[in-house]
Amino acid sequence: MPFLGQDWRSPGWTWIKTEDGWKRWEFCDEDPEENDNINLELLNLNDQEPYTPENCAFSANKSEKEQFNNVAKSQYFYRDKWIYVQKGSTRERHGYCTLGEAFNRLDFSSAIQDIRRFNYVVKLLQLIAKSQLTSLSGAAQKNYFNVLEKIVKKVLDDQYNPRLIRELLHDLSSTLCMLLERFILVGSINIWICRLEAILSWQEQLMNLQINPQLGNGLNFCDMPLHMQNNIFHRFSDAWDILNLGQLNRTLHVLSEDRHLWKTLCTYHFTEKMFRQHLILTEKGLVDWKQMFFRLQKFYPKREQYGDTLHFCRHCSILFWKDCQLALIFKDSGHPCTANDPSSCLTPVSPQHFIDLFQF
Repeated sequence: MPFLGQDWRSPGWTWIKTEDGWKRWEFCDEDPEENDNINLELLNLNDQEPYTPENCAFSANKSEKEQFNNVAKSQYFYRDKWIYVQKGSTRERHGYCTLGEAFNRLDFSSAIQDIRRFNYVVKLLQLIAKSQLTSLSGAAQKNYFNVLEKIVKKVLDDQYNPRLIRELLHDLSSTLCMLLERFILVGSINIWICRLEAILSWQEQLMNLQINPQLGNGLNFCDMPLHMQNNIFHRFSDAWDILNLGQLNRTLHVLSEDRHLWKTLCTYHFTEKMFRQHLILTEKGLVDWKQMFFRLQKFYPKREQYGDTLHFCRHCSILFWKDCQLALIFKDSGHPCTANDPSSCLTPVSPQHFIDLFQF
């Protein structure tokens, strides 16, 4: 009888024979040379008799096993771009898909290298830090902090959107401090203290981060015509980006205080019904759209905008990353879809919707 993994459409797991019996072999993808050394040490592939007691000493020795777990600090073992979301047991497949399993299986390490998906992954990690951290398995928690470390390293190297990462680290450190006080974290307390110290160190590095202007012979933002600067202001969907840019000089400050700009921002994030319930007028009887925006965001969630998101196929119940280039060239939907028109079954998945998919 062939072996069926948790997902009956997948090729299944890889198993190795040890002194203690058969054990599942888990793959790592951080450093190919490092992982090759680990795998050769574990399997001894060059020998004809790989399952002798001498070769299995790695599995039998607890200290060496812990060393293997510490060295293999990569995103958890997979490079899949799709996963079947199972919410119950069937004849073909037993069990269900959890949030931690989906976070492990989907390739978030590669996703953060794509600027279109970067903000999406950061927002997802922030939501997990606020409410779902304890629901992750130990392997998923380890994967979570490995992905977070790569995000911080990318921000320090590229200087891209440090404010967003500071918010993520602030929420995560607050959650960890609360969980440590209540003693409800699973695992060694020393590991969690080390993780908290790493977060505090990252926060300090981000606070001391100096944005280096790119020097060149071309024009910078302040040299552009006034109408082009105003057009760029209207492209922003984040109020803090408008305020920060308006602090550069007096001209940009005037553009950042434009009533029409803040009206456009309010109508983008909120509805007219929300305006009526929280109307703010100036001394001249005009609507103060800037104050309206900051008041409305206290009561209602803002509209989320991402360059690229995960997609969910309603026909196949598959969650996946959609490759737009492959979809155009090869008409590939990004997952093994059996529908006649796969594009009609796709639904973009927001970070909150991603978490809600695994609320049973």
